[in-house]
Amino acid sequence: IGGAILLFKEKLALKISHFLASFAAGVLLAAAFFDLLPEALHEGEETGINVFLWAFIGIVLFFLLERFIQWFHHHDEYHDNKEESKTTVPLIVIGDNLHNFIDGLVIAATFMVNIPLGIVSTLAVFAHEVPQEIGDFGLLIHKGVPRKKIIIINIVSASFAFLGAILMYVLGDILMKYIPVFLALTAGFFIYIAASDLIPEIHHENRRGFALVETLMVILGAAVIFIVV
Repeated sequence: IGGAILLFKEKLALKISHFLASFAAGVLLAAAFFDLLPEALHEGEETGINVFLWAFIGIVLFFLLERFIQWFHHHDEYHDNKEESKTTVPLIVIGDNLHNFIDGLVIAATFMVNIPLGIVSTLAVFAHEVPQEIGDFGLLIHKGVPRKKIIIINIVSASFAFLGAILMYVLGDILMKYIPVFLALTAGFFIYIAASDLIPEIHHENRRGFALVETLMVILGAAVIFIVV
């Protein structure tokens, strides 16, 4: 739903892609600090899992992954300089896949407790996924990903929620204790994407009015997530 809002207005989305990338930066940071980390801390209290260690590991893993992607492009004989700006794409896809996988785990786990709790959990996931997908789609458009490919990426990413739900139903007793780890890793992924790829791009924009709007979009993205969480 969030992505379709942009894809039906693709020309407009391309014109405002810089602003959408700024919105995505705010969304990702807010999702990490207002949603994922607090939930990981809450879930990790009983298990004694060091949430901040796993968030740190998530940041380092994504740093290493991005270095590998850059190395791969630099050693590709068909390499084009424009490809350097696309290293963010696989990172955001992996982060979103893991996030959706966790959403599937959480929804299934809460339904296994009782149905009303499962419904509330599903509505909560829906509320934060819509603005996040708008941010993610805007970022993919900004990075030049074709419209059809964005739709395919979204369908594959959404399927990870089903995978998470099925695994939780089958292996619930084993997976429940690792939910804080998954949450913290995803938070680390989102912090890295926003801080290393998106925010430097915002700082690179020197036009005063343009930069001001981008800054406001970062704040707006964070505010939307804060409100829905």
